[in-house]
Amino acid sequence: MCGISGLLQYKGDWDKSIHAMNAHMKDRGPDAEGVWKSPDASVVFGHRRLAIVDLTESGAQPFVSAGGRYVMAYNGEIYDFKKLGQELIEAGHVTAFRSTSDTEVLIQAVETFGVKEALKKCKGMFAAGIYDRKMHRLHLVRDRVGEKPLYYGWVPNGDGSRAFAFASDIGCFPEIPEFPARIRRDVLDLYFTYGYIPAPYTIYEDVYKLEPGSILTLEEPYAPFAVPPCLTKDLQGPGWSYETYWSMRECAKYGRSHLFTGSREEASRELERLLKDAVRGQMVADVPLGAFLSAGIDSSTIVSLMQDIAPGKVRTFTIGMDDAAFDEAPIAEEIARHLGTQHTTMYISEEEAMEVVPKIAGIFGEPFADSSQIPTYLVSRMTREHVTVSLSGDAGDELFCGYRSYPSLERIWGKMKGVPLPVRRAASGLILHSPLASKEMLKIKGTLLRAGGPLELGRLQNEVEYGGGRISLYESSLKAREEYLPEFYLGEVNHDAMLRDLTMYHPDDILVKVDRTAMAVSLETRVPMLDRDVVEFAWTLPVSYLRDENQGKLVLRDILYRHVPKELMDRPKKGFSIPIRKWLTEGRLKEWAEALTEPLRIRQEGYLDPDTVTALWKDLTERKTYRPQLWYILMFQQWLEENRKRHGGY
Repeated sequence: MCGISGLLQYKGDWDKSIHAMNAHMKDRGPDAEGVWKSPDASVVFGHRRLAIVDLTESGAQPFVSAGGRYVMAYNGEIYDFKKLGQELIEAGHVTAFRSTSDTEVLIQAVETFGVKEALKKCKGMFAAGIYDRKMHRLHLVRDRVGEKPLYYGWVPNGDGSRAFAFASDIGCFPEIPEFPARIRRDVLDLYFTYGYIPAPYTIYEDVYKLEPGSILTLEEPYAPFAVPPCLTKDLQGPGWSYETYWSMRECAKYGRSHLFTGSREEASRELERLLKDAVRGQMVADVPLGAFLSAGIDSSTIVSLMQDIAPGKVRTFTIGMDDAAFDEAPIAEEIARHLGTQHTTMYISEEEAMEVVPKIAGIFGEPFADSSQIPTYLVSRMTREHVTVSLSGDAGDELFCGYRSYPSLERIWGKMKGVPLPVRRAASGLILHSPLASKEMLKIKGTLLRAGGPLELGRLQNEVEYGGGRISLYESSLKAREEYLPEFYLGEVNHDAMLRDLTMYHPDDILVKVDRTAMAVSLETRVPMLDRDVVEFAWTLPVSYLRDENQGKLVLRDILYRHVPKELMDRPKKGFSIPIRKWLTEGRLKEWAEALTEPLRIRQEGYLDPDTVTALWKDLTERKTYRPQLWYILMFQQWLEENRKRHGGY
C-alpha cells in the first residue's frame, strides 16, 4: 500500500510542496519516497511506498512505462496481475517485464489497451494518477468499490490562476502553502446526518473525493471546472471528462435481472468457489500476512478459507476488552483453535483505549465519527506488530443482507405502503404540528409517515435518531448520493437497502475507517468479499438465499458451517464496538468531551448551534440517553481543534 500525490500547473515551490505532501503520508508508505516531474515541472508526481510485492528498487514509483508515454503514481494491489502480465506477453505487447510488481503490469496494460479497458481487465483495490505525456492528459482512477481513497481539487497560484492537486490523504492539501484550508460549511448538515462526509464532497472548499469505479480526465491547460453534486452518469466539459468503467448500481440491476436459478446449496458452493479464488489471490505478498478474526460470520468465513488454502498456519488477530459486554475475544479464540490458526489476542484496557480517542480524529484528515474507528485502530496497531498485510471480512453484511435494519425496514414499509401517500403525509402533518409531537415516539412515527418509499423511510429513520434541533448553523441544499437512488430501483426492499449502503455507507464509512486506521500504522488491509466476481455473483442471489425471518447471510453461513461447527457460531453478536456511553460520563473522556462542547467555545467557533449541543450533552449526563450525534459533534470539534492548531483560525 502507498500514498500518492500530484501537482499540475503549480507555480509555487513544487519541490517543497510535493515533498511536504509526501511527508504527510509517511505512514501510508514508510519504505521509500519517489518524485517525478515533467521537464518544465508543469506536472509533478509524488509517491510514498509500503513495499508488498517486489520489495526491490524495480518496484519503485512513480513508474514510467516501457514506451515512455505514461507515468503513474499508484496506490493499491492488482490481484490478477500475473494473469494480465501473461496475457500481455502472449499477445506480443510486452517481451519481458523489468520487475515482478503489479505496478509495471498495470502501466503496460494502460499503454497497450488504454486506461478504461485496462481497468476493466483488473481485479484489485487501487487509486492512481496516470499522466499521458503524448496527449498531455492526466487520468485519475479509483477501484470499483472504493477501497482506496483519492482526493483532488484546486489550489490558488499567486498570480490569480489555479493549480490542480491530488493525493491519497486530504491532509496533504494544507501542506501546500497556497492552499487556504477553508471549511466548506454547507457539508456540515450531511456530516451531522451520517457521521461522515459522503463523496464527492469533503470538508474543504474546492476539494473533492473521486467516486468509486470512476475516471477523471483533464487535458492541458487544466482549467478549473465545477464538479457535479453527485455523479450518476458520465459527464464532460471543456478540457475534462468524468466517466465510469464499473458501476455498483448497474451491477446490481444486471444481477437482479439475471437471478441465480440453482438451489441454495448450489449457490453456496459457487460462492465458496469464488470466495476461495478471491482469498487465494489476496494472499499473494512478499511480506508476512494474516487476518483479523472476530466472533462473527464474515471474518470467520474468510479465515476458514484462508486456512484451507494456506500450506501452514494462518496468523489471526483479535483484541479483547475488559468490559465483558463488549468482549468477543474468548469466542474468537475458540474459532481459532478449531481452525488451527496461529492466534494472537491482545486485551486492551479502558485506559489504553481512551488514550487513543482524542488523537484519532487526526488520522482521518476530515471529520469522521464511526466510533468503531477506535477498536479498528487498536486491532490494526496490534496486528502490524506481527504482519504487514491483513485480510478482513468486511462487506458481508451489505452483500448478503446481514444488517438487522433490513428486515426492520421491510416490516415497517410493509405496514405503511397500503395507505396512500397523500393520506400518510396529511397524518404526518397533523401529528408533527400538534401537542402529540412532544412525545418522542409519536414524533418519530409522524416523521416516518412522510416516506414515499423504503429508501426515504431509511433516511428518515436516520434523521430521527435524535430528538434535538439543527446541529449545524448552516442550512444546506446538498444531497448525499443515496438520495439520487430511485425508490424501488431493484424492486425489492432488502436489495434496495443493500444497494444504498454499498454505494455510500460502505465506501464512505466502512472502507474509510479500515483504510485510514490501518494506514496510520502502515498495515495493508485486503477485503476478499469485495472481489469483482464475488460482488457480481452476490447480486444474482434471491433474497430467500440471503435471509429468513430470524437471520441474514444464509449462504455465508452455509459456507462457514462446513468449516466451523454451527453451535460455535450461533451466539449473540456483540459487535465491534466500545462502551462509549460509559466512557463519556466518567473520568478523562468526560473532561475531554466537556471541554469540546463548552457553550462559549461553540459560540466563538460559529459552526454549531450551542443550544442543540448542550441539549445532547445533557441528554447523556442528566437523562442517561446517549445519541450518536453527540459523538459526531465531538469528532468534529476535535478535528476542528487540530485544524486550527495546524492552519490557524477557524
